[in-house]
Amino acid sequence: MDDHEDQILADELAALAAAVGAWSGLTRLVVKLMRKNVHEIDLVVALPFDDAVERVASVLQRAGRAVGSVPEPGADQRTIRVVAGGGAGGMNPVVVTARVTKGGASDSQIRLRAAAKEGLIRQRAGERTATRLAALLTP
Repeated sequence: MDDHEDQILADELAALAAAVGAWSGLTRLVVKLMRKNVHEIDLVVALPFDDAVERVASVLQRAGRAVGSVPEPGADQRTIRVVAGGGAGGMNPVVVTARVTKGGASDSQIRLRAAAKEGLIRQRAGERTATRLAALLTP
């Protein structure tokens, strides 16, 4: 999961650099060398599996745009991944991955992971995005 996350972040930051005219061949290499701010939160929600998947998909779709396909680990799990804006002015791309796992008959578990690249100024975009989305996921 981390390699794919890094590739998505590198592509997103390279696209931002190109949009402001700062693109160079070195940009992608520099982005790959930047440290990553990652935060994971485990939640248990009192929703059946299908309802939990629907809620997570809805919240994440409002937060960002879907990227790539993520292989499903099993029949009792669903994974949803988006790129959301974080940091100052929402300009720092954050890869958010949510894995919903079937719990009992009336509950489900969610592992929410948010990752963002950090520059010289630590914005903790991954941590703040994960915390914000976790609050939206818990009723």
